[in-house]
Amino acid sequence: MGTGTSCRKDRRMQIQELRKAQRADLFRPFKVHLADGRESGVEHPEFIWVSRNERIAVIDDVDGSIEIIDPMLITSLSIPSRQQEVGDR
Repeated sequence: MGTGTSCRKDRRMQIQELRKAQRADLFRPFKVHLADGRESGVEHPEFIWVSRNERIAVIDDVDGSIEIIDPMLITSLSIPSRQQEVGDR
């Protein structure tokens, strides 16, 4: 029973981080890194969706592909600083 509670807590933290990045006042594109080494870019806040039960996240990538992932597989988010964005332009 403790494991289920821990999993829900981990999923909730990952979802909170996703939503924080998605809903930032000044949105910055970010990357979602997964446990298997894959990563998906989120270029616009409307390009990511999380199901009501928080068990599925869908990322619509700029190349037209769609990633359907379990938020438990998210290991980290990469959000560039404002200075990195300016330097990339």
